[in-house]
Amino acid sequence: MKQSFKQTFHELRSFLLLWLTQSFSALGSAMTNFALVIWLFERTGSALTTALLTVCSYAPYVMMSIFAGAISDRWNKKTILLVCDTLAAICTVVVLYLLRTEQLEAWHLYALNALNGLMNTVQSPAADVSITLLTPEKHYQKTSGLRSFSNSLVTILTPIFATALVTLVGVEAVIAFDLFTFGAAFLSLLFLIRIPKAAVAQEQREGMLRAARAGLSWLGKNPGILWLMLFLAAINLIASIYNAALPALVLSRPYGGETVLGTLNASTGIATLLGSLIVTVLPAPKSRVKTICNTLLISMSTENFLLSLGRSPWVWYAGSILGWLMIPLMNANLDVVMRSRIPAAVQGRVYSVRNSLQFFTIPLGYLLGGALVDHVFEPLMAQTDSQLLLRLFGTGKGSGAAFLFMVIGFAGVAVCLIFRRIRHIRELEATAPSEA
Repeated sequence: MKQSFKQTFHELRSFLLLWLTQSFSALGSAMTNFALVIWLFERTGSALTTALLTVCSYAPYVMMSIFAGAISDRWNKKTILLVCDTLAAICTVVVLYLLRTEQLEAWHLYALNALNGLMNTVQSPAADVSITLLTPEKHYQKTSGLRSFSNSLVTILTPIFATALVTLVGVEAVIAFDLFTFGAAFLSLLFLIRIPKAAVAQEQREGMLRAARAGLSWLGKNPGILWLMLFLAAINLIASIYNAALPALVLSRPYGGETVLGTLNASTGIATLLGSLIVTVLPAPKSRVKTICNTLLISMSTENFLLSLGRSPWVWYAGSILGWLMIPLMNANLDVVMRSRIPAAVQGRVYSVRNSLQFFTIPLGYLLGGALVDHVFEPLMAQTDSQLLLRLFGTGKGSGAAFLFMVIGFAGVAVCLIFRRIRHIRELEATAPSEA
């Protein structure tokens, strides 16, 4: 047992060092983003103004991801990570300077967030490929569980630490901590971590546009992976409608409020944290594809309905735990399928296409969710005289959001049942990985 642990640690040493330092840096960045949202909202009182911070960060990621893989596959992965981290740190220094000189405006944050979003677009596929290059295939599930664990921990700790520092010291202290975490991650990557080079595909020596099309071309020859991405895109659409409607439900109900919303978000983080710990010790399932489909079906068929019909925060908390506990298991198996099926030489380009195909539905879902709550379901519940609807979803503000959660619950179940029957997805595990 001891010898096995030492061997595993030796095989994962570089991954663990990269994972720990980058997770530490991610905590600092998330705290800065959280603190700046508070800072901006306190000065403007506008939810739209603060929401645009996320839009500016996400828009470059969705629009440019399909081209970023060409850069990731052609350039040195370590150099990409170092350059992108450095530019992000420079943006943070600019924010700190403008804040201390009392010159910081909303448009400064929008511009800097857009630049950070662009850097993340290039960095994300390079980081994914780096993890593949640093991790033996037999440890893919374990490392995926560790990454999910750190993401969950960051989600839980960010509002706690950021709020404490903002209250006790100020936003500048949060930004200073962010820069400290950047320094630790940067120096560790620069001096202590060696990222192996991936095999060089012929497409990498061709023009940028042709290289960018290589990801689409690979997916065309591997329809199982393509359909899996489209499945996740549909799930992301429903999940984004959920995220847009959640505040309207929780903040509007008499048994809800800001504290309940915060506790609900904490329940989500705790559930994913527990799920991540479970993933790290579970053996590999007999069918990873079935596990992906089944865990998403469980998630979609529990939380949405409990949020819709629940008349107590405790029912919502239970729904949050049931809905998110299995997500790390889904992510771990999805990660293994992707890394083991897509050759490392083209992973950057394929992952970039994935980022565009799989995530473009997220901003659409946010817009659709907000519009459905404000202009369809809330007016419908305000005017209805249907006793069935009133008994199911209650009366007053928030009842329309509850109705919408019921709808997306059925939509989520339908998406899972439909996509799990697609032949290319069912046959994915039985086929051999395609060469680059």
